[in-house]
Order: sequence, then structure tokens, then C-alpha cells
Amino acid sequence: MKKLLFVLSILLIGLLAACGNDEVIKIGATSTPHAEVLEKAKPILEEEGITIEIEEYSDYFLPNLDLDEGAIDANYFQHIPFFEGETTDPDKAYDIVNLGGIHIEPIAIYSKGITSVEEIPEGTEVIISRNDADHLRVLELFEAEGLIKVSDDIEDPLTLSQEDIVENPLNLQFLFGEVNPEFLIEAYNNEEDTLVAINTNYAIEGDLKPLEDALFVEGEESDYVNIIAARAEDKDNEDLKKIVEVLQSEEIQNFIIEKYDGAVVPVGGNN
Repeated sequence: MKKLLFVLSILLIGLLAACGNDEVIKIGATSTPHAEVLEKAKPILEEEGITIEIEEYSDYFLPNLDLDEGAIDANYFQHIPFFEGETTDPDKAYDIVNLGGIHIEPIAIYSKGITSVEEIPEGTEVIISRNDADHLRVLELFEAEGLIKVSDDIEDPLTLSQEDIVENPLNLQFLFGEVNPEFLIEAYNNEEDTLVAINTNYAIEGDLKPLEDALFVEGEESDYVNIIAARAEDKDNEDLKKIVEVLQSEEIQNFIIEKYDGAVVPVGGNN
């Protein structure tokens, strides 16, 4: 009987230990490329004893709210300026932290009807998403292309307007904040004579290839690094640190290079 009780106690301890390792980490991510990258990392993480569940989002506005409220444990969808805006906005002030950078998605300018920069007509409208954190990014992209000059005295990059453009020889009309990011592809398909600034994740979902289909595209030196974010209370969580480490690993970074062919650029552990 004692031997039987001993065996049962050992089995019980093992069962309890196994149950303790069954905790699932929920990560919010937009479908492309974030969820795809996480799917690639899943088996590697399982070898490390970490199970993740991917909660897919189609917008940029819920993942941080859900993270802050505890519906998910981490998210992977946003670049650093967007993250900083979300954490400093007094109406949100999410208590979340940046655990590390994974990749850059170069934003690009597309047009259904305009086929080259040289052919851009005077007065052309430029459609930009309502994501305020991308507005200066888009203007700087046009400035780098020599099409405009942006004021050096911008006080708040989140409240830009046409007046912040001090040189605009083609009189380009920038439409700030009229379209949700997920509807940029629809704007591209429906407005032939406009220019549309489209984030790479939505471009890929719309079967656009930034390096082939865009009139011009952001360079690899972009500051807009996509990160893993978590609640501040979890900044030292070892499982979350391991997830970042795996996503920054050579295997996952090579996957990003091979799968997205320059449309998504890995950054390793440099951010």
C-alpha cells in the first residue's frame, strides 16, 4: 500500500507540474506579417516550453486597449512612434512597455493610374490613413523623394496639416486622416488618379509588392520598428523575453527575409 501511495504521489506531482507548464500566452497581432511570423515561431517556442495563442486583429486601435485591460498578454502589430503616441496620449495612457524590436515594414506610395513620379500631375491628392503616427512619416517620404519640403518647426507631429508643408511645387493635396488603415487598399483600387500611402501589412494583404508596385518606398533606415509590447508589470516576464529572443533569432529573421522579399525587413535585437 505504501508503495502504491508513493507511486500515486509521484504521478500527482508530475501531473501538477505539467499543468503548471500549460499556461498559454495570448499575443495580439495583425494578420500579415505579424501573425505569420508568430506562426513560424510557434514550434520553436514549444521546444522552449512556451505555448502561444495568436489573437488576430484587423485594425490598429484595439490591440493596445485589450493588452492594457488584460485580454491578451502581449501584442505585435505596432511601430515605435505609434506605441509612444498610445502611451503618452492622456486619453489612453496605456501602461505598456516595449520589449524589443522585430522588423520594419517600409511604407510605400502607390497609384492605380499614375505610373511614375515624373508623371504625377499638379494638384494630385495624397490619401493617408487616420493613423496620426504615420503622417510625418509619409511627409518625410515625399520630402526624401524631392516632391515637398516639410517645416523645420513642427511642434506636434501628431497634429500635422497641409500648412506644415513649406514647399510644394506640384501643389499636392495631402488628405490627413480620412481613411482607416485597413481601407487603404480599397482607396487605392477605387481612386485611380490619386496617390495612396499604404502600410506594408495591408499592401501584402492586397496583393501589392512594395518593391515592384510602389512609385517609391521608405528606406531600410526607417525608425518605424515594429515591436513586441506587454504590460509594464510583465516587463521582466521570462517567457515574454524568450518570445522576443526567438523572434529576433537568425532562423526567424531569415524567414522574414525569404518570405517577404524586402517588403518586411528584420532588425534583429537592435531596437
